[in-house]
Amino acid sequence: MAGDLTLWYDKPAEKWTEALPVGNGYMGAMVFGGGAAERIQFNEDTLWRGKPHDYASTEAHQHLGELRRLVAGGETARAVELGRRVFLGVPRRQMPYQPFGDIFLKFPGHETPAAYRRELDLASATARVRYRVGGVEYGREVFASHPDRMVAVRLTADRPGSLTTTISLGTPHKLAEVSAPSDHTLVLRGRVQEDGVSFEARLHLRVNGGTVVREPTALAVTGADAIELFLVTATSYRDYEHIDADPTMRCDERLARVTGRAFDELRAAHLADHRALFGRVTLEVGSGDQDRLPTDARLKALKSTGLAGDPGLAALHFQYGRYLLIASSRPGSQPANLQGVWNELLDPPWESKFTTNINFEMNYWPAEVANLGECAEPMVDLIDDVVASGRRTARAYYGARGWVLHHNTDLWRGTAPVNNIDGIWPSGGAWLCWHLWERYRFSGDRGFLERRAYPVMREACEFFLDTLVEEPKTKWLVTSPSFSPEQGTLTVGPAMDMQIIRALFAATSESARILGVDGDLIDQLDAARARLAPDQIGRHGQLQEWIEDVDVPNNAHRHMSPLWALYPGDDINPERAEVFTAAKKLLAWRGDGSTGWSYAWRMPLWARVGDGDFAFRQFDGLLQRKTLPNLFDLCGPFQIDGNFGATAGVAEMLLQSHLRAGSDALSPVIDLLPALPKAWPAGTIGGLRARGGFEVDLAWRDGVLTRAVIRSGLGQPCRIRYAGRSVEWRGDAGTSIALDGSLKVVP
Repeated sequence: MAGDLTLWYDKPAEKWTEALPVGNGYMGAMVFGGGAAERIQFNEDTLWRGKPHDYASTEAHQHLGELRRLVAGGETARAVELGRRVFLGVPRRQMPYQPFGDIFLKFPGHETPAAYRRELDLASATARVRYRVGGVEYGREVFASHPDRMVAVRLTADRPGSLTTTISLGTPHKLAEVSAPSDHTLVLRGRVQEDGVSFEARLHLRVNGGTVVREPTALAVTGADAIELFLVTATSYRDYEHIDADPTMRCDERLARVTGRAFDELRAAHLADHRALFGRVTLEVGSGDQDRLPTDARLKALKSTGLAGDPGLAALHFQYGRYLLIASSRPGSQPANLQGVWNELLDPPWESKFTTNINFEMNYWPAEVANLGECAEPMVDLIDDVVASGRRTARAYYGARGWVLHHNTDLWRGTAPVNNIDGIWPSGGAWLCWHLWERYRFSGDRGFLERRAYPVMREACEFFLDTLVEEPKTKWLVTSPSFSPEQGTLTVGPAMDMQIIRALFAATSESARILGVDGDLIDQLDAARARLAPDQIGRHGQLQEWIEDVDVPNNAHRHMSPLWALYPGDDINPERAEVFTAAKKLLAWRGDGSTGWSYAWRMPLWARVGDGDFAFRQFDGLLQRKTLPNLFDLCGPFQIDGNFGATAGVAEMLLQSHLRAGSDALSPVIDLLPALPKAWPAGTIGGLRARGGFEVDLAWRDGVLTRAVIRSGLGQPCRIRYAGRSVEWRGDAGTSIALDGSLKVVP
């Protein structure tokens, strides 16, 4: 029987999308678990095609006025033609994330293993395989250690001398070669392209018993008791402007940390590191007969039972999202891209880059609320980089101060519009600023606000102060040219832009007041914010997506762009009753999701309007229609954002803290079980974080809250609400309060 936090299967993976992922932030590996032939495909987060490059067109700015004139005059077709010709980056597509290589293990005679099981234990971040051949039980375990920046593999057998295998490395890159310089080392060296990133992988072998024969590109082991493999990788990437590092030296340094230490010591360091993050949050929402089934069979069973019939799978999927974020985004690593840190294709879908009109941001929705704030640090590092490149784009395209990022970036931190006309959308950087502000609201870290968040937000504001134009009919300030991701055509001032910029101006102005700086800027931002095109209600009672009232009823588009201020923003809420009602109308029009991430975005949106059952319906649809056998998310092909978005959505169903108890950004209203679905009548969740530095544990039975424990990390005041009741509380930092379902204090 599977453990609560284990994915398991009774057969090997036949496809990459059935293999099981491990990762340490820098490296990812996919474990297939074959009997006669094992494949462990691996990645490293700085292996990308291309080289340091500025995508900005040097001619774009001279065409900006004409492009704006065409858009404002309704000459959309001409505007689109001009935009495609002169306003996209060079080249038009950014560079793709690349696979690194594969470990291949061949086991003669293991073609028909018995009592087979492969699994991924989320709590220990370890993939395992176990089966029997000829009366011998064979085992494998694979983990990716963050402390030691390597992937470890251990092969065992319960009869001495039973392990015989041939070990080799492979890669899809043509400019690469494999060698076996010793009887305990395999080396893979190469380049992605002649003038691009160089790379090296080193596989170190330790054998207990048996013999090793070195072949030109492989190591053959015969009659061993146990075999241990340690994989380290490195590239020549130093930062987005330099690729002159020495991967051989880096591999030397990383392997030297590993080779003199026992496997159990390395495993213990890995477990301590992983559990310190993963163990912060627990979720129980029930169990059922499906708990005993393999994970792929559980997914198939949903067709008849629905997710309500397998609540344990909901909890497993929630924790899987947290696991994947830990595995693909750690301090010092690159951020999680469209596929996290896992990819086997030279030409992955959408280049597996960082798409900033929803997907990249969704990757980090669970970071704060699901108690993984450290995992957001790579995103903050990327923001620092795109500020620098975005300054160049702001000047080249708009003649403006500050910085701008459009709808995609890559390892080379491109910030110009790319791909097609929908890339001419200037609000990607402003959306990333919201994550900086949210990080402050959750942590209360004034030093972070002062040194990292505020300078970035201030420059993003300068860009919009310089580039907003006056809409002639209304005199509102709007963006031009722009796009409402990802439908319609070139336009001015779509609702999403206005909502994001309104939030940016408000957060920057408030930050300046907190820090006691830039009084003149505060006045400018407050004045400009008052002139931004407002949220509008259309003729059908819907929140409008565009300035013109042209929304089509029941347009079930995958993007929820005009609802940004409902979630992840917070400006649309019940305190603005008319706009809130209009947002619910548009949300109902959008209906169910289509891509995995669109199901996932609908979850917290429906949670924000208090409809837990419809939020749960999106979760059910995601798992039934857009989830692979290994629980990876689908957007057509594999794309990891839906995994992360669903985790955030579950958290939002059970806890919200986006509203304020007063004027202070760190004094939230903490709403308990605001969108609890009927499918989860009883359960517990522990360790969720609320804004203001709070941590919350909840228990409920028969759909009713039975106990809540709120811990204060900062000593801030809050208002706690549930079922129409509320209480005010301010405890010292490090103290807690326990409440029953009536919000009365209990021991």
